[in-house]
Amino acid sequence: MNGYTHGFWCECWTEDLTEARQPTFHSSFDAHSAGQADRWIAIALRTITPALDSRASDEAWDWLYEGRIKTRRALLCSEPCTVTINQGSTRITWTARPALFLPLAHRRRLELPSCAYDFKPHAKY
Repeated sequence: MNGYTHGFWCECWTEDLTEARQPTFHSSFDAHSAGQADRWIAIALRTITPALDSRASDEAWDWLYEGRIKTRRALLCSEPCTVTINQGSTRITWTARPALFLPLAHRRRLELPSCAYDFKPHAKY
């Protein structure tokens, strides 16, 4: 597939288990390797573990020590992965799935390519 870059699209979502609402999107990351994808999840988990209750913290550390290996293996086989932690009535879910990234207009430093200024926002009603 000429011009495409293989990688992983990673996302983080939360869901309030006491309400019948859709999950809330929090962040995304375009990882260019399996290692980068599972590190993104690992860094997020390590960052929040001090704020988790003991059960959720145990879930996080179980994944960091045991589940991460399975996640890495699955990603290396181009399989999608999900890591979920339940904190009280909140479910936090990270996903990493194989993706093909399309080449976009070349960008140098902070300057946008000239074509970026050709698009105008839609008028609001």
